[in-house]
Amino acid sequence: MSKKMKYIVMVPDGMADYPLDDLAGRTPLEVARTPNMDMLAKDGKIGQASFVPEGMIPGSDVANLAIFGYDPNKYFSGRAPLEATHLGIELKEDEVAFRCNFITEGNGYLVDYSAGHITTKEAQVLIKVLNKNFKKQGIVFYPGVSYRHLMIVKDLNHELCKVKCYPPHDIMGQKIEKYMLDKKKAGVINDIMLRSRDILDLQEINQVRRDLNESPANMIWLWGQGKKVILPSFKEKYGLSGAVISAVDLIKGIGCAAGLEAINVPGATGYYDTDYEAKARYALKALEKDDFVFIHVEAPDEAGHNGDARAKISAIESFDKLVLGTVLAGLKDVKDYRLLILPDHPTPVALKTHTSDPVCLLMYGSGVAKDDIGFYNEFEAKKSQFIFANGYELMDCFIRQEQV
Repeated sequence: MSKKMKYIVMVPDGMADYPLDDLAGRTPLEVARTPNMDMLAKDGKIGQASFVPEGMIPGSDVANLAIFGYDPNKYFSGRAPLEATHLGIELKEDEVAFRCNFITEGNGYLVDYSAGHITTKEAQVLIKVLNKNFKKQGIVFYPGVSYRHLMIVKDLNHELCKVKCYPPHDIMGQKIEKYMLDKKKAGVINDIMLRSRDILDLQEINQVRRDLNESPANMIWLWGQGKKVILPSFKEKYGLSGAVISAVDLIKGIGCAAGLEAINVPGATGYYDTDYEAKARYALKALEKDDFVFIHVEAPDEAGHNGDARAKISAIESFDKLVLGTVLAGLKDVKDYRLLILPDHPTPVALKTHTSDPVCLLMYGSGVAKDDIGFYNEFEAKKSQFIFANGYELMDCFIRQEQV
């Protein structure tokens, strides 16, 4: 590695939580065995940051944009355009991108926001089916990973971007009809979603999934729409080249829009079975030529959406041992580096969705003064005076300030 300062940001997505009765009034982060984070907390600085500006939906899109140092109020135009950037889709002036989830619909209700975490291979087959059926309407679907995909449609009157859409993970178990879009402004989007149900329901893949007692991908859900996004480059802002490591197109898309390299890691799935250690190895490799790396782990967020406290604890422990532990071992001979560890937003198990609460952060390394807290969790962080009401200002502090 070069002798320049190395900066590593680690985001265990949705790790922050609320106290749970089943955990004796503790959060999953408090319960989890995290020796590496505990070690850093003793010699580092604990704080809080709010990454979702007032009035904005607490999505990973808004929150991670802020973590990268970009004010969401100024730069956010929708989730889907960020994902499109990673997929190399150049949106035209009259086009709008929608996030397209494969979901499971049953008796008019949204049963599963991820269609049982359908495999990427299965999803690619269904995307081809959709493209064949909607080709004459000038609508194009692009495959992503697992249940996460994109749809591009013309928006001549710029009306579709203004319509309120609902993230499917926020309306699990709800009647679909209740969350359809404004018919006057977005009736065409409703029609696409409803028509997809007729197209997908009888596909052979879904028949097989039912036979295996797996949730079928029998409908799409469209949301997170927006126009092309333009960001000033990360190097322009901070003078650093770097890389982004994630299984999620959204995070890679933010990185690409900022001029960072999006690294594809074999075995990175965006779910519980992701290859945690591989992410760390690829991050260390990236630091051999660059001085900044952003490591994102989706599993804690998925556990929160699934309402599974034990899975969330397990994901946090895997992050601590296999991601942080591997990175620390790889940095043992590096003199100057800084680490920043923080979730983007809470995804409380009890709520199964994101909230806008401030999150706890841990900063450690060269020039970072030790505080007197010594523990990293949601409640210890509330004792800190190291607070960022505007979360997008944290990156500036992390990189620019010689002494923190």
